[in-house]
Amino acid sequence: MTTRRRRVVGWLAGAVSLLLAAGTVSAHGGSLAGGGRESITVPTWLFLSTGGAAVGASFLLASFVTDRSFIHRIHNWGAPLTVSDSRLPGVLARGVGLAGYVTVLVIGFFGPPTPRTNLAILLVWVGWWAGLAMTTYLIGNTWRTLNPLDTIALVLPSLDRTYPDRAGAWPSVVSLLALIWLEVVSPLADDPQLLATAIVGYSVLTLSGAVVFGRETWFAEADPVERVFRYYGRVAPIGYDERGLRLRLPGMDLSTPRLVDGRDEVAFIVALLWGTTFDGLVTTPTWRDLMAPLVGAGVPPHVLYPLALVVGFGLFLGAYWLAVRLSCRLTDTYLGADTVAKRFAPPLLAIAAGYHFAHYLGYFLVVAPALWVALLSPLSDPGAVPIYEPPGWFAGVGIAAVVVGHLVAIWVAHAAAYDTFPSRIQAIRSQYPFIAVMVFYTMTSLWVISRPEVSLPYL
Repeated sequence: MTTRRRRVVGWLAGAVSLLLAAGTVSAHGGSLAGGGRESITVPTWLFLSTGGAAVGASFLLASFVTDRSFIHRIHNWGAPLTVSDSRLPGVLARGVGLAGYVTVLVIGFFGPPTPRTNLAILLVWVGWWAGLAMTTYLIGNTWRTLNPLDTIALVLPSLDRTYPDRAGAWPSVVSLLALIWLEVVSPLADDPQLLATAIVGYSVLTLSGAVVFGRETWFAEADPVERVFRYYGRVAPIGYDERGLRLRLPGMDLSTPRLVDGRDEVAFIVALLWGTTFDGLVTTPTWRDLMAPLVGAGVPPHVLYPLALVVGFGLFLGAYWLAVRLSCRLTDTYLGADTVAKRFAPPLLAIAAGYHFAHYLGYFLVVAPALWVALLSPLSDPGAVPIYEPPGWFAGVGIAAVVVGHLVAIWVAHAAAYDTFPSRIQAIRSQYPFIAVMVFYTMTSLWVISRPEVSLPYL
């Protein structure tokens, strides 16, 4: 083995070791569902190796597709959709968003204190973050129209200050990590008044930014929630392009050039991935066992959570850039690392969507009856609320969602590679580091899903 190949193997092993430190999806607010993950009965080694092999085999199969015109036809397939000229649907959607926003604040401050019967808690976690987010990557993005803060910003004055180019998407990266930390360490899913207070604080910050820099600029650059839904919408089969509203194959829009324009947007995608990973990691017995000696040594637990969040994000981002540099070396391309990083970051959104769906479909179905009861009687506490119990086989849906998300990401990365590199050999070689990351990331994610869910330790 040549020295160069030894270095490549060593770098890949380093990236793998970084990824093995974490896992995937859980959800804050698990107390609403009344349960959590349970250990699987299949041997862990078989479970993990099967998932990793499925992702690796899909890359091998995709590698045989080297016909650029065929790839192009798949990614450009679509059918135009008729859009009504009437403004009524948009006005109604904005009205629904405002009504939901007011309802969350009023019920949050004055409604029942029990999480399972409080409409504000249920609307935010079940209706919005579970239900609406799933429709975003399964159907299409409606959040920009429903977003009540965007509607309020329409009637506010604007100072139209110049948004600094150096800032880019970095404020949304920091804000997303801060929201993840707040979601994990605080009882936002258990305390309606705290949730309403947090929404008020977020609203003040968001509307202030819209007034200073302009509504369009703020929501396009700095707002993390808007960016999450916009990116998830790129996975959906319905979306806008230069030809208008179209029906397309799910995930195919992720191979579009210039979907990501800089290191800041690459970092946001990685932060989105790491956020779902961190949310699941901290509810595993392994995290509890790791924390025990540190807390026993006198390290405050409230320091460990943000520290793990920041360090894990740094490791994930570093692993991605390691894969980028390895890809550049393997292809011997004239393209810079930034160009390669921007082209291969969007496929990760399919993985993030798969992770989200893996948990939140079951979560939504379990708690949706309680949401319906709360909608019928928002100011009263019915005491007992109905909970749907999914069948035993339903756990396989989450596993399938994780694997399918990776398979879509692999195909989209394959298409992006053929669109980026002139040589077929370059296109295939460019994917080696990213596929290695995806394989082991899949195995790590499935490992977390296979672990029983425990309460957040020391919180």
